[in-house]
Amino acid sequence: MSTAAAPRRTALDALHRSLGATMTDFAGWDMPLRYASEREEHLAVRTRAGLFDLSHMGEITVTGPGAADLLDYALVGNIGSVAPGRARYTMICQEDGGILDDLIVYRLDKGEAAGAAGAAGAAEAAEAAEAAEYMVVANASNAQIVLDALTARAAGFDAEVRDDRDAYALLAVQGPESPGILKALTDADLDGLKYYAGLPGTVAGVPALIARTGYTGEDGFELFVAPEHAEELWRALTEAGAGAGLVPCGLSCRDTLRLEAGMPLYGHELTTGLTPFDAGLGRVVKFDKTGNDGAFVGREALTAAAERAAAKPPRKLVGLIAGGRRVPRAGMAVMAGGEVIGEVTSGAPSPTLGKPIAMAYVDATHAEPGTPGVGVDIRGTHEPYEVVALPFYKRQK
Repeated sequence: MSTAAAPRRTALDALHRSLGATMTDFAGWDMPLRYASEREEHLAVRTRAGLFDLSHMGEITVTGPGAADLLDYALVGNIGSVAPGRARYTMICQEDGGILDDLIVYRLDKGEAAGAAGAAGAAEAAEAAEAAEYMVVANASNAQIVLDALTARAAGFDAEVRDDRDAYALLAVQGPESPGILKALTDADLDGLKYYAGLPGTVAGVPALIARTGYTGEDGFELFVAPEHAEELWRALTEAGAGAGLVPCGLSCRDTLRLEAGMPLYGHELTTGLTPFDAGLGRVVKFDKTGNDGAFVGREALTAAAERAAAKPPRKLVGLIAGGRRVPRAGMAVMAGGEVIGEVTSGAPSPTLGKPIAMAYVDATHAEPGTPGVGVDIRGTHEPYEVVALPFYKRQK
Protein backbone atom coordinates (compact mmCIF):
# COMPACT_ATOMS: atom_id res chain seq x y z
CA MET A 1 0.00 0.00 0.00
CA SER A 2 1.46 3.36 -1.06
CA THR A 3 2.01 5.96 1.65
CA ALA A 4 3.16 8.74 -0.69
CA ALA A 5 1.46 12.05 0.04
CA ALA A 6 -0.80 13.47 -2.63
CA PRO A 7 0.61 16.54 -4.39
CA ARG A 8 -0.38 19.89 -2.90
CA ARG A 9 -2.65 22.17 -4.91
CA THR A 10 -2.35 25.91 -5.31
CA ALA A 11 -5.24 28.32 -4.80
CA LEU A 12 -5.62 28.41 -8.60
CA ASP A 13 -5.90 24.65 -9.11
CA ALA A 14 -9.58 24.59 -10.12
CA LEU A 15 -9.06 27.51 -12.48
CA HIS A 16 -6.13 25.77 -14.22
CA ARG A 17 -8.24 22.67 -14.76
CA SER A 18 -11.13 24.75 -16.13
CA LEU A 19 -8.69 26.18 -18.67
CA GLY A 20 -7.73 22.68 -19.81
CA ALA A 21 -4.24 22.69 -18.33
CA THR A 22 -2.15 19.54 -18.41
CA MET A 23 -1.13 19.10 -14.79
CA THR A 24 2.04 17.52 -13.44
CA ASP A 25 3.56 16.68 -10.07
CA PHE A 26 6.43 19.11 -9.51
CA ALA A 27 8.29 19.21 -6.20
CA GLY A 28 5.25 17.84 -4.40
CA TRP A 29 2.80 20.26 -6.05
CA ASP A 30 0.20 19.66 -8.75
CA MET A 31 1.18 22.35 -11.26
CA PRO A 32 0.15 23.32 -14.81
CA LEU A 33 2.69 21.98 -17.31
CA ARG A 34 1.02 23.58 -20.32
CA TYR A 35 -2.40 24.80 -21.40
CA ALA A 36 -2.16 24.14 -25.14
CA SER A 37 1.09 24.49 -27.09
CA GLU A 38 4.20 25.07 -24.98
CA ARG A 39 5.90 26.56 -28.04
CA GLU A 40 3.12 29.12 -28.42
CA GLU A 41 3.25 29.91 -24.72
CA HIS A 42 7.02 30.40 -24.95
CA LEU A 43 6.75 32.72 -27.96
CA ALA A 44 3.94 34.68 -26.31
CA VAL A 45 6.30 35.55 -23.42
CA ARG A 46 9.07 36.51 -25.83
CA THR A 47 6.84 38.75 -27.97
CA ARG A 48 3.80 39.68 -25.86
CA ALA A 49 3.10 38.41 -22.33
CA GLY A 50 2.46 35.28 -20.33
CA LEU A 51 0.73 34.68 -16.99
CA PHE A 52 2.15 32.07 -14.60
CA ASP A 53 1.08 30.51 -11.30
CA LEU A 54 4.26 30.13 -9.22
CA SER A 55 2.58 29.51 -5.88
CA HIS A 56 4.74 26.43 -5.31
CA MET A 57 7.74 28.64 -4.46
CA GLY A 58 8.70 28.81 -0.78
CA GLU A 59 8.44 32.09 1.14
CA ILE A 60 10.32 32.38 4.44
CA THR A 61 10.16 35.57 6.50
CA VAL A 62 13.07 36.70 8.67
CA THR A 63 12.45 39.56 11.11
CA GLY A 64 13.98 41.24 14.14
CA PRO A 65 17.00 43.30 15.18
CA GLY A 66 19.40 40.52 14.15
CA ALA A 67 17.71 39.64 10.84
CA ALA A 68 20.38 41.16 8.61
CA ASP A 69 23.22 39.64 10.64
CA LEU A 70 21.55 36.23 10.52
CA LEU A 71 21.13 36.36 6.75
CA ASP A 72 24.69 37.59 6.26
CA TYR A 73 25.86 34.59 8.28
CA ALA A 74 23.51 32.04 6.74
CA LEU A 75 23.80 33.08 3.07
CA VAL A 76 26.77 33.87 0.84
CA GLY A 77 25.56 37.36 -0.18
CA ASN A 78 25.87 40.69 1.60
CA ILE A 79 22.23 40.98 2.66
CA GLY A 80 22.91 43.72 5.19
CA SER A 81 23.60 46.11 2.33
CA VAL A 82 20.22 45.52 0.62
CA ALA A 83 18.18 48.72 0.79
CA PRO A 84 14.49 48.72 1.74
CA GLY A 85 12.41 47.88 -1.31
CA ARG A 86 15.24 46.07 -3.11
CA ALA A 87 15.99 42.40 -3.69
CA ARG A 88 19.13 40.32 -4.18
CA TYR A 89 19.89 37.02 -5.88
CA THR A 90 22.02 34.86 -3.59
CA MET A 91 22.67 31.30 -2.45
CA ILE A 92 22.69 29.23 0.71
CA CYS A 93 25.60 26.80 0.95
CA GLN A 94 26.81 23.95 3.12
CA GLU A 95 29.98 24.21 5.19
CA ASP A 96 31.84 22.51 2.33
CA GLY A 97 30.62 25.17 -0.12
CA GLY A 98 28.07 22.95 -1.85
CA ILE A 99 24.94 24.80 -2.98
CA LEU A 100 21.79 24.01 -1.01
CA ASP A 101 19.66 26.40 -3.07
CA ASP A 102 19.66 29.64 -4.97
CA LEU A 103 17.38 32.32 -3.56
CA ILE A 104 15.94 35.77 -3.95
CA VAL A 105 15.89 37.86 -0.76
CA TYR A 106 13.56 40.88 -0.58
CA ARG A 107 13.94 43.56 2.07
CA LEU A 108 10.37 44.49 2.92
CA ASP A 109 10.59 47.08 5.72
CA LYS A 110 10.06 50.63 4.55
CA GLY A 111 13.09 52.09 6.26
CA GLU A 112 11.41 55.16 7.78
CA ALA A 113 12.88 54.30 11.17
CA ALA A 114 16.28 53.81 9.57
CA GLY A 115 16.07 57.25 8.03
CA ALA A 116 15.15 58.80 11.36
CA ALA A 117 18.02 57.00 13.07
CA GLY A 118 20.61 58.98 11.18
CA ALA A 119 19.18 62.20 12.57
CA ALA A 120 18.02 61.28 16.03
CA GLY A 121 20.15 58.56 17.58
CA ALA A 122 20.19 55.26 19.42
CA ALA A 123 16.46 54.86 20.17
CA GLU A 124 15.54 55.32 16.54
CA ALA A 125 18.37 53.02 15.44
CA ALA A 126 16.96 50.32 17.69
CA GLU A 127 13.52 50.90 16.18
CA ALA A 128 14.97 50.58 12.68
CA ALA A 129 16.62 47.27 13.54
CA GLU A 130 13.43 45.98 15.15
CA ALA A 131 11.50 46.82 11.98
CA ALA A 132 13.85 44.94 9.67
CA GLU A 133 11.96 42.35 7.63
CA TYR A 134 13.18 40.12 4.82
CA MET A 135 11.43 37.59 2.63
CA VAL A 136 13.56 34.71 1.41
CA VAL A 137 12.10 32.96 -1.65
CA ALA A 138 13.35 29.40 -2.12
CA ASN A 139 12.80 26.88 -4.88
CA ALA A 140 9.83 24.61 -4.22
CA SER A 141 11.97 21.47 -4.09
CA ASN A 142 14.27 22.99 -1.47
CA ALA A 143 11.91 25.15 0.60
CA GLN A 144 11.93 22.85 3.63
CA ILE A 145 15.71 22.41 3.41
CA VAL A 146 16.20 26.19 3.35
CA LEU A 147 13.73 26.71 6.19
CA ASP A 148 15.48 24.10 8.33
CA ALA A 149 18.93 25.54 7.57
CA LEU A 150 17.88 29.11 8.38
CA THR A 151 16.19 27.97 11.59
CA ALA A 152 19.30 26.10 12.70
CA ARG A 153 21.62 28.96 11.76
CA ALA A 154 19.45 31.47 13.65
CA ALA A 155 20.78 30.19 17.00
CA GLY A 156 22.40 33.09 18.81
CA PHE A 157 20.83 35.78 16.61
CA ASP A 158 18.03 38.11 17.73
CA ALA A 159 15.86 37.16 14.79
CA GLU A 160 12.76 35.12 14.00
CA VAL A 161 12.53 32.72 11.07
CA ARG A 162 8.93 32.12 10.00
CA ASP A 163 7.51 29.65 7.50
CA ASP A 164 5.16 31.75 5.33
CA ARG A 165 4.66 29.28 2.49
CA ASP A 166 0.91 29.11 3.15
CA ALA A 167 0.59 32.89 3.44
CA TYR A 168 1.26 33.65 -0.23
CA ALA A 169 0.13 32.86 -3.72
CA LEU A 170 2.57 34.00 -6.41
CA LEU A 171 1.53 35.10 -9.89
CA ALA A 172 3.97 36.27 -12.55
CA VAL A 173 3.34 38.42 -15.62
CA GLN A 174 6.31 38.18 -17.97
CA GLY A 175 7.05 39.61 -21.39
CA PRO A 176 7.44 42.95 -23.18
CA GLU A 177 3.75 43.83 -22.78
CA SER A 178 3.72 43.13 -19.03
CA PRO A 179 4.32 46.74 -17.87
CA GLY A 180 1.38 48.01 -19.89
CA ILE A 181 -0.90 45.25 -18.63
CA LEU A 182 -0.02 45.90 -15.01
CA LYS A 183 -0.28 49.69 -15.34
CA ALA A 184 -3.93 49.29 -16.26
CA LEU A 185 -4.55 47.67 -12.86
CA THR A 186 -2.40 49.61 -10.40
CA ASP A 187 -1.43 53.12 -9.38
CA ALA A 188 2.00 51.91 -8.23
CA ASP A 189 5.00 53.62 -9.82
CA LEU A 190 6.06 50.84 -12.17
CA ASP A 191 8.28 53.15 -14.21
CA GLY A 192 10.32 53.86 -11.09
CA LEU A 193 10.43 50.21 -10.04
CA LYS A 194 13.89 48.93 -10.91
CA TYR A 195 14.88 45.36 -11.75
CA TYR A 196 15.28 43.36 -8.53
CA ALA A 197 13.11 45.72 -6.53
CA GLY A 198 9.68 45.40 -4.94
CA LEU A 199 7.03 47.68 -3.52
CA PRO A 200 3.73 47.20 -1.71
CA GLY A 201 0.64 48.25 -3.62
CA THR A 202 -2.66 47.07 -4.95
CA VAL A 203 -3.30 45.37 -8.28
CA ALA A 204 -6.94 45.28 -9.35
CA GLY A 205 -7.78 46.19 -5.77
CA VAL A 206 -5.80 43.24 -4.38
CA PRO A 207 -3.03 44.04 -1.84
CA ALA A 208 0.27 42.76 -3.27
CA LEU A 209 4.01 42.91 -3.12
CA ILE A 210 4.86 43.96 -6.67
CA ALA A 211 8.36 42.75 -7.58
CA ARG A 212 10.21 43.39 -10.84
CA THR A 213 11.76 39.95 -11.00
CA GLY A 214 11.35 36.85 -13.12
CA TYR A 215 12.87 33.68 -14.55
CA THR A 216 12.27 34.12 -18.26
CA GLY A 217 14.87 36.58 -19.55
CA GLU A 218 12.13 39.12 -20.21
CA ASP A 219 10.89 42.18 -18.37
CA GLY A 220 8.15 41.22 -15.98
CA PHE A 221 6.65 41.23 -12.53
CA GLU A 222 6.00 38.75 -9.74
CA LEU A 223 2.98 39.45 -7.53
CA PHE A 224 2.86 38.05 -3.99
CA VAL A 225 -0.72 38.03 -2.70
CA ALA A 226 -2.88 36.25 -0.12
CA PRO A 227 -4.11 32.91 -1.54
CA GLU A 228 -7.74 33.95 -1.19
CA HIS A 229 -7.13 36.78 -3.68
CA ALA A 230 -5.26 34.69 -6.27
CA GLU A 231 -8.18 33.79 -8.54
CA GLU A 232 -9.58 37.33 -8.49
CA LEU A 233 -6.19 38.70 -9.51
CA TRP A 234 -5.64 36.05 -12.21
CA ARG A 235 -8.97 36.91 -13.82
CA ALA A 236 -8.26 40.65 -13.68
CA LEU A 237 -4.85 40.19 -15.29
CA THR A 238 -6.35 37.95 -17.96
CA GLU A 239 -8.96 40.56 -18.81
CA ALA A 240 -6.46 43.44 -18.80
CA GLY A 241 -4.04 41.48 -20.99
CA ALA A 242 -6.55 40.23 -23.57
CA GLY A 243 -5.80 43.01 -26.04
CA ALA A 244 -2.05 42.63 -25.55
CA GLY A 245 -2.02 38.93 -26.36
CA LEU A 246 -1.40 37.63 -22.83
CA VAL A 247 -1.82 33.85 -22.46
CA PRO A 248 -1.69 31.48 -19.48
CA CYS A 249 1.65 29.67 -19.33
CA GLY A 250 2.83 26.48 -17.68
CA LEU A 251 6.10 25.21 -16.24
CA SER A 252 7.22 23.66 -19.52
CA CYS A 253 7.69 26.97 -21.32
CA ARG A 254 9.11 28.53 -18.17
CA ASP A 255 11.90 25.96 -18.41
CA THR A 256 12.72 26.68 -22.06
CA LEU A 257 12.57 30.43 -21.41
CA ARG A 258 15.05 30.21 -18.53
CA LEU A 259 17.27 27.86 -20.55
CA GLU A 260 17.48 30.33 -23.45
CA ALA A 261 18.30 33.06 -20.92
CA GLY A 262 21.11 30.93 -19.45
CA MET A 263 19.52 30.87 -16.00
CA PRO A 264 20.51 27.92 -13.78
CA LEU A 265 18.00 25.44 -12.41
CA TYR A 266 18.58 23.77 -9.08
CA GLY A 267 19.16 20.04 -9.49
CA HIS A 268 20.62 20.63 -12.95
CA GLU A 269 23.22 23.44 -13.07
CA LEU A 270 23.27 23.81 -9.26
CA THR A 271 23.72 20.98 -6.74
CA THR A 272 25.31 20.27 -3.37
CA GLY A 273 28.24 18.81 -5.34
CA LEU A 274 29.05 22.22 -6.83
CA THR A 275 30.11 25.54 -5.31
CA PRO A 276 28.97 28.88 -6.76
CA PHE A 277 32.44 29.19 -8.31
CA ASP A 278 32.06 25.83 -10.07
CA ALA A 279 28.79 27.13 -11.53
CA GLY A 280 30.37 30.35 -12.80
CA LEU A 281 28.41 32.33 -10.23
CA GLY A 282 31.19 33.21 -7.83
CA ARG A 283 30.11 36.85 -8.08
CA VAL A 284 27.27 36.17 -5.65
CA VAL A 285 29.73 35.23 -2.89
CA LYS A 286 30.76 38.30 -0.90
CA PHE A 287 33.87 37.94 1.22
CA ASP A 288 33.87 41.64 2.23
CA LYS A 289 30.85 41.50 4.56
CA THR A 290 31.17 43.61 7.70
CA GLY A 291 28.60 41.87 9.88
CA ASN A 292 29.58 38.90 12.08
CA ASP A 293 33.24 39.89 11.58
CA GLY A 294 32.90 38.60 8.05
CA ALA A 295 32.00 35.07 9.12
CA PHE A 296 29.43 33.08 7.14
CA VAL A 297 28.63 29.42 6.59
CA GLY A 298 31.02 27.92 4.04
CA ARG A 299 33.47 30.82 3.97
CA GLU A 300 36.62 28.72 4.32
CA ALA A 301 35.60 26.22 1.65
CA LEU A 302 34.42 28.98 -0.69
CA THR A 303 37.69 30.86 -0.28
CA ALA A 304 39.51 27.74 -1.46
CA ALA A 305 37.01 27.31 -4.31
CA ALA A 306 37.59 30.90 -5.43
CA GLU A 307 41.34 30.30 -5.50
CA ARG A 308 40.92 27.12 -7.57
CA ALA A 309 38.61 28.89 -10.01
CA ALA A 310 41.06 31.76 -10.44
CA ALA A 311 43.95 29.38 -11.05
CA LYS A 312 42.47 26.74 -13.35
CA PRO A 313 38.82 25.71 -13.14
CA PRO A 314 38.42 22.03 -14.03
CA ARG A 315 35.13 22.57 -15.82
CA LYS A 316 33.02 25.48 -17.02
CA LEU A 317 29.33 25.93 -17.73
CA VAL A 318 28.80 26.60 -21.44
CA GLY A 319 26.05 26.72 -24.01
CA LEU A 320 25.71 24.17 -26.80
CA ILE A 321 23.76 24.72 -30.04
CA ALA A 322 22.86 21.71 -32.16
CA GLY A 323 24.08 21.22 -35.69
CA GLY A 324 21.18 18.82 -36.28
CA ARG A 325 17.70 18.27 -34.89
CA ARG A 326 18.26 15.76 -32.09
CA VAL A 327 17.58 17.11 -28.60
CA PRO A 328 20.12 16.59 -25.79
CA ARG A 329 18.89 15.78 -22.31
CA ALA A 330 20.34 16.17 -18.83
CA GLY A 331 22.94 13.54 -18.04
CA MET A 332 24.07 12.92 -21.62
CA ALA A 333 27.83 12.88 -22.19
CA VAL A 334 29.56 15.72 -24.03
CA MET A 335 32.31 14.29 -26.27
CA ALA A 336 35.39 15.46 -28.16
CA GLY A 337 37.99 13.27 -29.86
CA GLY A 338 36.23 10.13 -28.66
CA GLU A 339 36.61 11.17 -25.01
CA VAL A 340 34.03 12.34 -22.49
CA ILE A 341 34.72 16.00 -21.74
CA GLY A 342 31.57 16.93 -19.84
CA GLU A 343 27.89 16.41 -19.20
CA VAL A 344 24.67 18.06 -20.32
CA THR A 345 22.77 19.64 -17.42
CA SER A 346 19.72 20.97 -19.32
CA GLY A 347 18.59 20.58 -22.91
CA ALA A 348 15.51 21.33 -24.99
CA PRO A 349 14.36 22.59 -28.39
CA SER A 350 14.67 26.39 -28.47
CA PRO A 351 11.55 28.04 -29.93
CA THR A 352 13.44 31.32 -30.31
CA LEU A 353 16.54 29.90 -32.04
CA GLY A 354 14.64 27.19 -33.91
CA LYS A 355 17.08 24.43 -32.96
CA PRO A 356 18.02 22.31 -29.93
CA ILE A 357 20.18 23.89 -27.24
CA ALA A 358 21.77 22.75 -24.00
CA MET A 359 23.77 23.90 -21.03
CA ALA A 360 26.65 21.66 -20.02
CA TYR A 361 29.68 21.51 -17.77
CA VAL A 362 32.72 20.78 -19.96
CA ASP A 363 36.46 20.59 -19.39
CA ALA A 364 37.95 24.09 -19.38
CA THR A 365 40.15 23.15 -22.36
CA HIS A 366 37.00 22.76 -24.50
CA ALA A 367 34.99 25.66 -23.07
CA GLU A 368 35.96 28.43 -25.47
CA PRO A 369 33.21 29.43 -27.91
CA GLY A 370 33.78 27.81 -31.27
CA THR A 371 35.90 24.93 -29.92
CA PRO A 372 35.87 22.37 -32.78
CA GLY A 373 34.91 18.72 -32.57
CA VAL A 374 32.47 18.94 -29.68
CA GLY A 375 29.33 16.85 -29.67
CA VAL A 376 26.78 15.11 -27.50
CA ASP A 377 26.39 11.35 -27.28
CA ILE A 378 22.70 10.84 -27.99
CA ARG A 379 21.90 7.15 -27.72
CA GLY A 380 25.28 6.11 -29.08
CA THR A 381 25.49 8.66 -31.87
CA HIS A 382 27.88 11.62 -31.82
CA GLU A 383 25.74 14.65 -32.62
CA PRO A 384 27.73 17.81 -33.42
CA TYR A 385 27.20 20.85 -31.21
CA GLU A 386 28.67 24.35 -31.29
CA VAL A 387 30.12 25.67 -28.03
CA VAL A 388 28.79 29.18 -27.32
CA ALA A 389 28.87 31.67 -24.47
CA LEU A 390 25.77 31.98 -22.32
CA PRO A 391 23.07 33.23 -22.52
CA PHE A 392 21.58 32.02 -25.80
CA TYR A 393 19.08 34.87 -25.72
CA LYS A 394 19.24 38.37 -24.28
CA ARG A 395 16.33 40.76 -24.59
CA GLN A 396 16.73 44.17 -26.14
CA LYS A 397 16.60 46.94 -23.52
